[in-house]
Amino acid sequence: MMRASAIRWFAALLLAAGTAASAADAVTVIETRSLPPELLPAPKDATHDLKLSLYAFKGSRWLPADITGAVLDALPMLAQCGVAVASVEFRILDAPLKFRFFSTPVSRELLREYAVVKPALLFVDDTYSQPAYDAEAIGLSNAQTRPELANTIWFAYGAHDLPFAIAHELVHVLSDSGDHSDAPGNLMRPATAPANTRLTDVQCNRLRTAAEANGLITRRAGGATLRR
Repeated sequence: MMRASAIRWFAALLLAAGTAASAADAVTVIETRSLPPELLPAPKDATHDLKLSLYAFKGSRWLPADITGAVLDALPMLAQCGVAVASVEFRILDAPLKFRFFSTPVSRELLREYAVVKPALLFVDDTYSQPAYDAEAIGLSNAQTRPELANTIWFAYGAHDLPFAIAHELVHVLSDSGDHSDAPGNLMRPATAPANTRLTDVQCNRLRTAAEANGLITRRAGGATLRR
């Protein structure tokens, strides 16, 4: 009898400890904003629609206005590929401090705790990756060992040329490709810059084909493949 009571007491203690740990790591949405549709680019010849999700953290150094402003400046660069932006949802998460820094194991834990809507842009305070890039894009093809991170992009606070970095990394994820270009003025040059904004027909075709196949964009009703 004493042994059975002790076992029940120990089991209850473990359950309570597990519940406390789970509660400590809980991630909740404390605010959701939808960007006004009239601010979103809608090219007349668009063949596909993109729904984009943005995430920042309570207590982060990122300001919501800085994020949304940069995203709105970035999205017209995708319009040249016939991709219209159907919606942009911005959510602020209340989460433990550790989740505000990108690292593969911890960020995988975050996305197991809270399932983001993809493609997702997450704005974190810093990165523990080495080398420490301003942004890290993870498509399907480079997420085989970290499936939770597929189709996400992580931006460290202070990322340079933010609108151009957002557009550049979105092309990586939508195209499911890490390819760069040496062409002058191309958005996919290794270093982002305000002068680099153009995409070629080949790049746009790959973006639309891969993103549609991976469920990241949807073809408009009656829309044919865009020929530019």
